[in-house]
Amino acid sequence: MNLHMKELELAGVRKVSSGKVREMFEVGEHLLMVATDRISAFDVVLPNTIPQKGKVLTQISAFWFKRLEDVVSNHLISSDVHDLPESLSPYRNLLRGRSMLVRRCRPLPIECVVRGYLAGSGWSEYRRTQSICGIRLPAGLRESDKLPEPIFTPATKATTGHDENISYERVVEMVGKELAEKALSISLELYRRGQEHAYNRGIIICDTKFEFGLSDSQLILIDEVLTPDSSRFWPADQYEPGRAQPSFDKQFIRDYLESLNWDKTPPAPELPPEVIEATSRRYVEAFRRITGLELT
Repeated sequence: MNLHMKELELAGVRKVSSGKVREMFEVGEHLLMVATDRISAFDVVLPNTIPQKGKVLTQISAFWFKRLEDVVSNHLISSDVHDLPESLSPYRNLLRGRSMLVRRCRPLPIECVVRGYLAGSGWSEYRRTQSICGIRLPAGLRESDKLPEPIFTPATKATTGHDENISYERVVEMVGKELAEKALSISLELYRRGQEHAYNRGIIICDTKFEFGLSDSQLILIDEVLTPDSSRFWPADQYEPGRAQPSFDKQFIRDYLESLNWDKTPPAPELPPEVIEATSRRYVEAFRRITGLELT
């Protein structure tokens, strides 16, 4: 089922917010986070949806939340629709596989980006300055090269427009030294653990972003984790530095859009059926490889 923003209303349930991909509803003292099949590129929501995408994002996040909970607590209460209140039973088929009941928290105003390889905006910045977010890197690196060690390159969290890379010093100014240090160390460990697991299953996690919130003064992992939306996933057996890599994420759509005469501002162009189908196939394959499971 493809879900558009305007279509997702749950009668009698208050909607808290609508994001580029997710809808948030109030369920008692908790929140219900629903992943639609919408997709964004260059921070613009596209007019087409990608079949199965919302289920992939939800179910792969649930997998990682469980696997990484010894590193940091998270906001997930349950991804099983049978754990939802009886008042939501009419919507169980709609929500199955694509919704999570989560704890409320106060989100940090930053995105915690970790890069293990040189790609995307990091590659662009490196070519200009030989650094990313103020972190100096060795000379002579090529596109897609593995970095000497993963680096923490935070960004602002823009509700509209483009996120902006910021320095670690700016993070300290925004959230304080203690929280900044925790976010940095936890993000690097989450990436290390995730990359190790994924690589053993044939996927390189080039880079990813994590989001954190405060719940009763405790830093917890929120939103989504190591998904094809929040990460660059590369097939390990096709990895060849010095060029852009094939991927299991929305880079396939970005590459298509880059081939068009589009200025990356709304409205976005329509995607052809073959691009939609190929993107859906990539998302599902990433899920299967990483989790060893089938979508439900």
